[in-house]
Amino acid sequence: MPVLAAIGHALAVAGSMTWQITWSLILGFTLSAIVQAVVRRQTVVTMLGSDRPAALARATGLGAASSSCSYAAVALARSLFRKGANFTAAMVFEIASTNLVIELGIILALLIGWQFTLAEFAGGPLMIIGVAVAFRVFVRQRLIDAAREQADRGLTGSMEGHAAMDMSITSGGSFWRRLASRQGYTSVSHIFVMEWAAVIRDVVIGLLIAGAVGAWVPDSFWQHLFLTSSPLAARLWGPLIGPVISVLSFVCSIGNVPLAAVLWNGGISFGGVVSFIFADLIIIPILLIYRKYYGTKMTLVLFGIFYATMVIAAYIVEFSFGVLGLIPVARDAKVGETGLQWNYTTYLNIVFLVLAAALLVRFFRSGGGPMLRMMGGSPPGPGRHDHGVAGHHDHGGRALPAGGR
Repeated sequence: MPVLAAIGHALAVAGSMTWQITWSLILGFTLSAIVQAVVRRQTVVTMLGSDRPAALARATGLGAASSSCSYAAVALARSLFRKGANFTAAMVFEIASTNLVIELGIILALLIGWQFTLAEFAGGPLMIIGVAVAFRVFVRQRLIDAAREQADRGLTGSMEGHAAMDMSITSGGSFWRRLASRQGYTSVSHIFVMEWAAVIRDVVIGLLIAGAVGAWVPDSFWQHLFLTSSPLAARLWGPLIGPVISVLSFVCSIGNVPLAAVLWNGGISFGGVVSFIFADLIIIPILLIYRKYYGTKMTLVLFGIFYATMVIAAYIVEFSFGVLGLIPVARDAKVGETGLQWNYTTYLNIVFLVLAAALLVRFFRSGGGPMLRMMGGSPPGPGRHDHGVAGHHDHGGRALPAGGR
């Protein structure tokens, strides 16, 4: 039957992309878990107390080492803001958490090309600089005060429980000693599994959408949409339309990379891919969360500033990379249907799936199961520290759930 054949083709394309990126996802989340395990949440708050360049640079670095789930990043940014972090620094942390993370760069390189990874890590700081300047020029203190008052109401958004959990290692010693300890293994396993639980929905939805679009939407549709008949018009239009497609797709986090690969093959400009990836923080569900967190006025400000700065950053990347000859000529992102082969991808997937299994076993054996049911819990009060959710304490070593260390 044609319908079943079409569905099968879409699933095969999605499955092929999943196999291509599996090992990189596990590697990225493992590295992120290691960094988060050795950096305590309260330490982050104390480092983000102003909007000076040094504080924003720290916010960028700490965000890049944090969660890649957009919903968790948004919830964590509000948590930091309520605990005393500067609003601009919290927003910079949020942007870096979703757009400058390791796993995003690896997947971009695997599916589309290393040039896109370079563009993402070049464009991200450009967007952050733009956001910082725009906030300094256009956002008045009374609006920030109103946003703080709204934030302190503690309205529930998404992934509140996950954002409130501090699973870092609490014991002393050197970096390697802490990491190699039994407590370090537990902490890394808890962060790893919780990060996966936070993004798995978006990853699966993104792969399914990309598989369906790649299998069912003809290239001619994208070519007309992206004005490919006029190279200059395409370069100007791409950064503007990229975020719009992202907003309408409802997919965020690293889940939008497979769809970005489809759009690149369809003819969107290089800068259009960059702005599309950046726009995961202005999709409609997250805008509704901003409204709960900070009020309607600040939501409109965030949407306007984020959109304008991601477009400007994408333009700079588009034309500077063009001058440097770094924009790929071929449009051959890996979105086609391919069979299982014994190559480096398969070998790496086996190795990293074993690693993931070991961390998963440690997670459940150390009593981490109840944490999964608490990911969407209510946010803590503004004066409370992140010692877990609904009775949970820090899972890095002070008081674990039933099961111990």
